[in-house]
Amino acid sequence: MRQHVNPLSHFFQLEKDLPEIPELFENIDLPIHLDIGCGRGHFLLEMAASNSQWNFLGLEIRESLVVGAEKDRVKLGLNNVSFLFCNANVSLKNWLRNFGKNKVKRVSIQFPDPWFKQRHRKRRVLTPSFLFLLAANLDTGSELFIQSDVQSIMSEMTSLIDLSKYFNSKFPDSKLSTISNPFPILTEREKYVKSKGLMVYRQLYYRNNNDIK
Repeated sequence: MRQHVNPLSHFFQLEKDLPEIPELFENIDLPIHLDIGCGRGHFLLEMAASNSQWNFLGLEIRESLVVGAEKDRVKLGLNNVSFLFCNANVSLKNWLRNFGKNKVKRVSIQFPDPWFKQRHRKRRVLTPSFLFLLAANLDTGSELFIQSDVQSIMSEMTSLIDLSKYFNSKFPDSKLSTISNPFPILTEREKYVKSKGLMVYRQLYYRNNNDIK
């Protein structure tokens, strides 16, 4: 089940002051994996529990899911993962700018809300301006991973990323349906899709050295 909220409503257009890195993680020197649209957080909780060499940060626009994820984090005693309630398209700009390009080393956008109707497409998370924001704040070699069970959504996202010229695909000659998940942990959505025998489309990119213009 996808539980939609309208990211363009007035409430979600209000910028939130996000905590500084020292407030989020015990070891602030570790690289950060930023997961946009983390849902209930199961993916990041498992990733954090199995990999102490990374910090993991989940952003989610549905506040109740963030509250639940934070409760689980505390219960598990994990200090290398945090969850924040915000609209990433609105609140991420100044937060990324505050600590420069050397912290976030990996960004994932997994199974974003598709917003199929033409009039709703402006609500999608990966817009040209948001992609530009990521490119401006990721150092050369940092990774961007996207996946979806909706082929048309993946085609649009990959076209947008390719046109930007700021990211290179790690699998340029592979079909999206044949690329393996680079992570050992699956999201809840991916588990559901696989249980139905449906296809998952993926692509993994790295930030090239093209300057922002």
